[in-house]
Amino acid sequence: MKAVDPQELVVKIRRSVLDGHFAAGQRLVEAELCDLYQVSRSTVRQALRELVADGLVEVQRNKGARVRVISTAEAVEITEVRMVLEGLLAAKAAERVTPGQADRLLQIRRAMRERVEGHDPLAYSELNASLHALIQEIAGQETARTILLRLQGQLVRHQFRLALQPGRSTVSLGQHEKIVDAIVARDPAAAEAAMREHLRDVITQISKSTTPHVEAAVLAKS
Repeated sequence: MKAVDPQELVVKIRRSVLDGHFAAGQRLVEAELCDLYQVSRSTVRQALRELVADGLVEVQRNKGARVRVISTAEAVEITEVRMVLEGLLAAKAAERVTPGQADRLLQIRRAMRERVEGHDPLAYSELNASLHALIQEIAGQETARTILLRLQGQLVRHQFRLALQPGRSTVSLGQHEKIVDAIVARDPAAAEAAMREHLRDVITQISKSTTPHVEAAVLAKS
């Protein structure tokens, strides 16, 4: 077994959940993870402890670890907190954005429109995630970013399903264009309001979901 930083393994397992290799409710057997990633059992245990703390994994008595499944009500609560934090980050981004960063935002904005017009929701979803990540980077508020990483890790697969709903990308595009335009215009109040409006709509869509539980995963793609 090769020496691997447990944090590196955490990243790999998160990515495997996001990619669908590990489904919600699936058991994460230590021996199998050791073989899959060629790491020691102690490294696997350390990584699983961190993933439990992040809310991505849970440990059941006499059953071991599994990818966590969360309720729709909890998903709504998490998104409500996201709305506050991402609103703050959008406002900070509007205050701090540079001309070069504004160009990057506008490039993603154009690419998102092209994906919607090309009826490619999967590619749109990836760009969506990139846009949120860039806004957080521009904002430079590390405390909020750290909290968001944990919150977003529990919702990605559910938000991914939302992105595939008919007409969802078109609605989402308009909301994200308003966010980008406000940041580029260096208007913090408008940027925060646009981000909150977007996530309020995400909450509405989650609340309408007929799925009794939503899957935990890594990156938000709302």
